[in-house]
Amino acid sequence: MDDSNAKLDALRARIDHLDQRIVEALSERARVVIDIGETKRSAGTPSYVPDRERGVLDRVRKLNEGPLSDQTIAAIYRELMSGSLVLERPPRIAYLGPAGSFSHLAASRKFGSTVEYEALEHISACFDEIERGRVDLGVVPVENSVGGGIVDTLDAFTAREVAICAEINLGVHHHLLGNGPFDGVETVCSKPEAFVQCRKWLTETGLTNKTQPVASTSKAAEMAAGDPTIAAIGSKLAGDIFGLSVLADRIEDDPNNVTRFLVIGRESARPTGDDKTAIYFNASDRPGALVEVLDAFRRAGVNMTFIQSRPSRLRRFDYAFFADLVGHADSEDVGAAITEARAHCLDLKVLGTFPRAVEVV
Repeated sequence: MDDSNAKLDALRARIDHLDQRIVEALSERARVVIDIGETKRSAGTPSYVPDRERGVLDRVRKLNEGPLSDQTIAAIYRELMSGSLVLERPPRIAYLGPAGSFSHLAASRKFGSTVEYEALEHISACFDEIERGRVDLGVVPVENSVGGGIVDTLDAFTAREVAICAEINLGVHHHLLGNGPFDGVETVCSKPEAFVQCRKWLTETGLTNKTQPVASTSKAAEMAAGDPTIAAIGSKLAGDIFGLSVLADRIEDDPNNVTRFLVIGRESARPTGDDKTAIYFNASDRPGALVEVLDAFRRAGVNMTFIQSRPSRLRRFDYAFFADLVGHADSEDVGAAITEARAHCLDLKVLGTFPRAVEVV
């Protein structure tokens, strides 16, 4: 026992020494960050630079030789970069609220816990606040792997002048949250989409007939906090905020359910070598125009990873299209394809170009 204690003491002393070196290195890094912030302010450069963020994360993953996973290293550096943003200039980041929503979770996974967040009631409000200069960035959902495109976000792009600068792939895990026992649940509250994504579990547990739709998962959690007979389906973040216990863990039907979020701001990102470009277009009103638009990207070898139609604002019963292209808008192939496609459109707008999200957070 004495030998074991001596060995533990020696190992803990090494940990203490390493912690000292880590803190010293972090402080040195922070001082450089402050200098960067002063330089950016003098040049009028935004504090959040998504291509630089992508470069830092790619580099530390390559440097990592274990035993910590790349995902753990990336999470540490995201929080470190969150603190660095505050040192440069604290950015204000809007998201679809209230607090505890999956948009809140996506934003916190992307930007960490030390930046300033603002919860808004509507997706369109995130766009409005960007245009008015009241926030620096917004986080909005655009696509779910189960439910498809988020129409409120797509429609907002048609009437706002903002730029997509990053994307986030969030693994969506639903939990049954409450203050009382499982067998005492009389009502299950959540937004309708959550019920759809948990349909099988709700059927198997006999709770389908006890569901009550509300505006958001966060609102459901707030209701459950005040009534032990109400349970909420939502994120663990919502449970933490409202002091709820997890009555059932990961109840979603599809364990690979992912929602893609867009980070919107005033400027797109510079090329990283692994980028996407989002566009919005109305094809010309003539036979074959849509085919000609799509063929422009095919001939250029540009892959299209997302396309969805929405009613056009130009004419009744006419449709516009949103699409994601693989590649940066400033690259030769994507740029040429966009130029060719524009000739077959009444309108074509580049919504933003941004680093491709390489992992689910």
